[in-house]
Amino acid sequence: MDANTVIDALGGTAATAKLCKVRPPSVSGWRKNGIPEYRLDYLRLARPEVFRSLGDPTQTPRAAA
Repeated sequence: MDANTVIDALGGTAATAKLCKVRPPSVSGWRKNGIPEYRLDYLRLARPEVFRSLGDPTQTPRAAA
């Protein structure tokens, strides 16, 4: 999944930085170098609806056991 697409869907650089409690230049770096896996995992947990709207296969509803 493209970092720019994810960051834009989360509301942009500043909004993503605020969500992750980092400075905006860090998120700008993610646009170039990719979102670190542990941050991506956090973002998936924090905003699953965004990842569902992007078609992330990790965000499919689970069947009831």
